[in-house]
Amino acid sequence: MLAAGSALADYTWNFPKPVTPIGRDTLSMHNQFMVIITVLFVVVFAIMVYSMIKHRKSNGAAPARFSGPAGALQWFWVLVPFGILLFIDFVLMGIPAFHAVIDMEDTRTKADMVLKVTGLQWKWKYEYPDSGIQFVSTLATPREQIEGKEAKGEHYLLEVDNEVVLPVGKKVRILLTSTDVIHTWWVPQFGVKRDAIPGFLRETWVRIEEPGVYRGQCAELCGKDHGFMPVVVRAVPEAEYAAWVDKKKAEMAAAAAGGEKTWTKDELIAAGKAAYEKNCAACHQPEGQGLPPAFPALAGSKIVNGPLLSPEGKLIPDSHVDRVMNGKTGTAMQAFKATLSDADIAAIITYERNSFGNTKGDMIQPAQIKALR
Repeated sequence: MLAAGSALADYTWNFPKPVTPIGRDTLSMHNQFMVIITVLFVVVFAIMVYSMIKHRKSNGAAPARFSGPAGALQWFWVLVPFGILLFIDFVLMGIPAFHAVIDMEDTRTKADMVLKVTGLQWKWKYEYPDSGIQFVSTLATPREQIEGKEAKGEHYLLEVDNEVVLPVGKKVRILLTSTDVIHTWWVPQFGVKRDAIPGFLRETWVRIEEPGVYRGQCAELCGKDHGFMPVVVRAVPEAEYAAWVDKKKAEMAAAAAGGEKTWTKDELIAAGKAAYEKNCAACHQPEGQGLPPAFPALAGSKIVNGPLLSPEGKLIPDSHVDRVMNGKTGTAMQAFKATLSDADIAAIITYERNSFGNTKGDMIQPAQIKALR
């Protein structure tokens, strides 16, 4: 037991401190219900123990012979506990639970902003409709830590490249959906855990009461890299949030401008390597060897080494460009045109065609990707 003490370093008796109204209500009801059921357990168990000791055969007790309540005392012991349980279920527990559920589902009343969350294998896409901001958030834990080549960091598997930033004190209506399988957006301190289901738009809401960084993850078994879909939300004062919005818009404008310029092959390969490691390496592996049959190898692939575009510059069905942009139905290969910029897609394609032993020597420009959308 002493040797295992270090394993309890993060052990806590209670839930993480809630920072939203839903989180506080959920924890409050949980604690109230635990008190009620603990009292019930102690009382009922005490009666059972007393009855077994008091009315045991060795004590001279004779078994009664009856098929139901017969007499006022027996009816009392039947109806009164039943009435107490009804009162506990429908009043002490039922009324608070009813109001909490109604409050949880009231996503629209006095909502200050909207955040759309889309689950993908295995990352999250976030959109701020009011400001036009959108980005993809992926795991930032280094591959060396995951493979055990380096010591685990403080926030191992709970760190991302793009945090969600939300203002403190504002009611945020959250819309959730998915492009492939069921994912679950879960941040324990928010008291929010809602499924993102393909083809459906589900809702929840948060009003974060304290600034800070709050971490969660996908809580649905969504495939091979289920454990690598963290959620990180940074809650900041309103003025800091407004500054972040301006900064994010500037970054998006710069990325759009990058899609208009003409890149050299070396620039595309360098940018493609970084984009590949971030978006593709989990399935196709860092060296392009894949994990057949689910995730085919890119090294020596007929598709990767096939024609880039038609002689007229059009998209060839089921070609390398088509696969990266539009995915492949019935497989885990998603349509990256929904999540990546023109520059990122062009860079990834160019990198794959000139890496892993593939020596096509060609490239595709972001402007060409834009024309193919």
